[in-house]
Amino acid sequence: MDISYKTTDTEAQDEFVEQRSKFIGYVKPVRTEKEALDFIEQKKKYHWDATHNVYAYIIKDGGIQRCSDDGEPHGTAGVPVLDVMVKSEVTDTVVVVTRYFGGILLGAGGLVRAYTRGAKIALEAGGIVTMKKCNICCLRCDYNQYGKISGLISANGGVVDKTEFGADVEMHFHIVPGAQTIFEKQLADVTCGSVGTEVIDEKFFKMKN
Repeated sequence: MDISYKTTDTEAQDEFVEQRSKFIGYVKPVRTEKEALDFIEQKKKYHWDATHNVYAYIIKDGGIQRCSDDGEPHGTAGVPVLDVMVKSEVTDTVVVVTRYFGGILLGAGGLVRAYTRGAKIALEAGGIVTMKKCNICCLRCDYNQYGKISGLISANGGVVDKTEFGADVEMHFHIVPGAQTIFEKQLADVTCGSVGTEVIDEKFFKMKN
C-alpha cells in the first residue's frame, strides 16, 4: 500500500493590512516539535515589538497539534490558524501569524477572519506538496538495456537518483511500492527476465500526485 502525507514545500511568508493592523503570515516545514518551537521563538525575537505572535503547528510523529492565541481573546487566533492547517491536511508544519495593532478593534469575528487569512496566505506562499513513501531501489543492466529501463522508471513515476557507468550500468532510483510492482512486470518483459531490482531502503520523497 502506498503511504503519503501533505506538508509545506518551503519556508515562506506573506502579509496584508486589515483596518490598519498589519498581519504577517509565516510558514515553515519542520520534522519535530523542537524545530517548530525554535521557529516560533525566532519570530518572537525578530518581532519583539509586535502586538501578538500567534502560532500553530502539527507534527506527524506523535500526532501533535498545538496552538496559541498569544494574548488575543481566547479562540480568536490560534484555533483559526490551526483549523486552516487541519483543513489543508498539512502536517510537519508550523505557522506564525504576527500582528501589529493599528488602533482599530476588529472584534471576535474580525480577528477570526484575519488570522484565518494570515494562515491561508502563509500556506499558499510556502506551497503544499505530497510526500510519498518510496522504495529506494538498485538494479544493474547492460548498456543496450539502459535507455528502455530508464524510460520505464520515469513512466511509472519513479525518479533516477544516481547512475554509475562501469562494466555495466548501475541505477539507483526511488518509486512508490504500488508503481514498483507494475514496473517490475514491465522490466521482466523488456529484459526477458534478465534484470531484477533490489530494494535497499525506504524514505519519503516529494512526488507527483
